Amino acid sequence: MPRFAANLSMLYNEHAFLDRFAAAAADGFHAVEYLFPYAFEADVLAARLREHGLEQVLFNAPPGDWDSGERGLACLPGREAEFRAGIAQALHYADVLRCPRIHVMAGLAPAGTDRAALQATYEANLAWAAEQARAAGRELLIEPINPRDVPGYFLNRQDEAHRIVQAIGAPNLKVQMDLYHCQIVEGDVAMKLRRYLPTGRVGHIQIAGVPMRNEPDIGELNHDYLFAVIDELSANGGWSGWIGCEYRPARGTAPGATSAGLGWMRR
Repeated sequence: MPRFAANLSMLYNEHAFLDRFAAAAADGFHAVEYLFPYAFEADVLAARLREHGLEQVLFNAPPGDWDSGERGLACLPGREAEFRAGIAQALHYADVLRCPRIHVMAGLAPAGTDRAALQATYEANLAWAAEQARAAGRELLIEPINPRDVPGYFLNRQDEAHRIVQAIGAPNLKVQMDLYHCQIVEGDVAMKLRRYLPTGRVGHIQIAGVPMRNEPDIGELNHDYLFAVIDELSANGGWSGWIGCEYRPARGTAPGATSAGLGWMRR
């Protein structure tokens, strides 16, 4: 059976953020992830993890001005200094939280900008950041994101992400394989699991129902089947990581909304 991590940015929104750790643990989760930790001191978050016996398995590096619509800095020429400062901040949090992996968002491709220039900036920034992360004992992840949810996002496809990882050649630079985004952009999800998990280049998986990003038992993807594929690959040494539950509960933020929708996981 895959190991599931609660995404506290999307789940348990009926609770204040710091109370979501307790709620996740009460529902049987042993690990958590979320978008960004930076609104809280790292020690405060670490204390919540210890108190509830949880492992932090993933968070994102600073994305630029999120509230103004920025979705990462890695591909943006002229923002290298800000990108590097963000990586340093993320590595500090990863050390305090004992988090093994950090997702680095690519960013939105500016209109009229030459894609080759963005690609060169992206790969140079990732190579530099991967070396910093390697020295700190962390993995760095990149994630293809669908252009319907995030129009203009620089990285959309699994094959492109794997090409970049292979081109840079850093052993700790890996792909964050979100099956929700993969289905929307490409489909053929089971075969992509079979293709990419055995390569060792996938550092993390995330799930959500398609198309509405609700519980994984709602929508067009058969996650029970996909979990069986992952189990099969795991038995053959192809996967040993966590699966992040990055979805919006269909019941919204009503009391108990997240817990009421966890029948898929209890199965």
